[in-house]
Amino acid sequence: MELWFSEFHTPDVKHSIRVNRHLFSAKSDYQQIDIFDTPEFGRVLALDNNVMLTERDEFIYDEMITHVPMSVHPHIQDILVIGAGDGGVVRELTRYETVQRIDLVELDPQVLEACRTYLPENACRLDDARVHIHFNNALRFIRRCTQQYDLIIVDSTDPFGPLESYFTREFYGSCYNALKEDGIMVNQQGSPFYKHDAEAMQRSHQRIARTFPISRVYQAHIPTYAAGYWLFGFASKKYHPIDDLDVARWRALHLETQYYTTKLHIGAFYLPAFLEKMLEEVE
Repeated sequence: MELWFSEFHTPDVKHSIRVNRHLFSAKSDYQQIDIFDTPEFGRVLALDNNVMLTERDEFIYDEMITHVPMSVHPHIQDILVIGAGDGGVVRELTRYETVQRIDLVELDPQVLEACRTYLPENACRLDDARVHIHFNNALRFIRRCTQQYDLIIVDSTDPFGPLESYFTREFYGSCYNALKEDGIMVNQQGSPFYKHDAEAMQRSHQRIARTFPISRVYQAHIPTYAAGYWLFGFASKKYHPIDDLDVARWRALHLETQYYTTKLHIGAFYLPAFLEKMLEEVE
């Protein structure tokens, strides 16, 4: 008997992955957590039946959400990471010796503990001395912060359910206030392909563009996410994601990556015509 995990991208489209073993299943106070072992994608983390990451392609997401802002801002020392309880974003950030503090705000402690056990390659740097873990609602946490961070990375789930408040204008305004005068915020913007996701992306971009003087969208191709096509938002008080990219400085770090390059960085901000039109409609 074969076991398959299926995620519905729309009521009429689903993505299925054959499963070897169901390694972990728990219902936390916030969501259903499952971890599967699969022959094609390795271990898969799903929250409320939505794929959050797979061992096979997580490097694409984690590298693009971290190295893009890190290669633009010249002096990132204090970082706030919202979500990302699997540890992949923290793993990438701790590769930078100049980083002094990473505050990780995760709503659900069971996600973090499950990833420590079953996804150790992602969670391997959560015990770094620079990492401070806070189990809290990020909106409640960030309301108390004023000009504390050089970089905020919002690695939340989709804008539906318990984390919907992370996509509001109030939340983005709180992020703006929590950043230093030259700070950057990067967030996941979902997929622009299916109608429901595209509308959520437009709402989020509109709110960010009304909050930050510089607001751009960039892209990556992630096989296990909806339509294999994913967007990130780059919002900044000062730095432009292309004009202020310091290629020489980043390459001098000699960081080995599997997806991100400084050439790809530039290309990721050149968007297809249909997406440019969708963004222009709400800007």
